[in-house]
Amino acid sequence: MARPEGYVSIFRDEGPPMRDLLRSAVAAGIGGAYAGRLLATFDAPSPSPAPPPGSASLVEPLTPRELEILRLIAAGMQNQDIANHLVISLATVKRHIANAYGKLDVNHRTAAVARLNELHLL
Repeated sequence: MARPEGYVSIFRDEGPPMRDLLRSAVAAGIGGAYAGRLLATFDAPSPSPAPPPGSASLVEPLTPRELEILRLIAAGMQNQDIANHLVISLATVKRHIANAYGKLDVNHRTAAVARLNELHLL
């Protein structure tokens, strides 16, 4: 479920137990290239601490779909309108928004749009 979104930190944050589980999965041929990529992050140097809010970078990049939805929000569209426009469910729109809010370290639409402007993503 995490592969389409490219999540990495959620696995890495689990530490050595997750590393060991991923090693077993890779050895058994489970998880394919994604499991191998996740495992490789444990061998890479630890990432720098998260930048303070308002800095010009993100700890985890926005996916193309998250960015698309955020741009539609910035254009003034409501969640149901976005779902209709993209031909996806309302729940999927809300999930993408929640994920993007976490990556942007914001809690509401106006803060997300302001953060996107700050990052020159609009």
